[in-house]
Amino acid sequence: MDARQAAGEKEHDEGQVLSAEAGGADVQEALELEDTVESELDSLKNQLATARADLYNYRQRVERERAKTRSLIAEEKAAEFLPVLDNLDRALLVPEEAAAKDVLAGVRMVRKQFLTVLENSGVTVIPTVGCAFDPSRHEAIETEFVEDTGQDGAVLGELLRGYQTPERVLRAAQVRVGRLRPER
Repeated sequence: MDARQAAGEKEHDEGQVLSAEAGGADVQEALELEDTVESELDSLKNQLATARADLYNYRQRVERERAKTRSLIAEEKAAEFLPVLDNLDRALLVPEEAAAKDVLAGVRMVRKQFLTVLENSGVTVIPTVGCAFDPSRHEAIETEFVEDTGQDGAVLGELLRGYQTPERVLRAAQVRVGRLRPER
């Protein structure tokens, strides 16, 4: 082997050693990167578990608060109706010899008080007689033939009063609706 060949082999061997050292550094960097990624993944898993637990606890707390709020509202509304019940009890204590006229006047006052409590709660009576029939607020129980075209589709009578809040109908009014007599 001549000197040039020997020098070339030496350079080749040194290149392999440098390449192996560089490869070893790459492997070391890859292992460190893998450790970092695994550590970050564990951290993210812990954060996710914490977030899930926080969300679960939040939902539970909100549901407890809603139930408590509903309970308080129900208690407040019941307390508003207690004076009405007291007045009904007083009406029942009227002696049997009392005039029916006086008892009727007392019952009317209690009814008015009851409606006032409902109105203070946002509950109003659904208008009926003379209004146009509205299927979202009225339930047609009867129809009555009419001659006047102005009464066609109008509410002619109320069979059962309906009630509503600004948001929805609590009970549709049961009504009698006018319908034009069919031509013969």
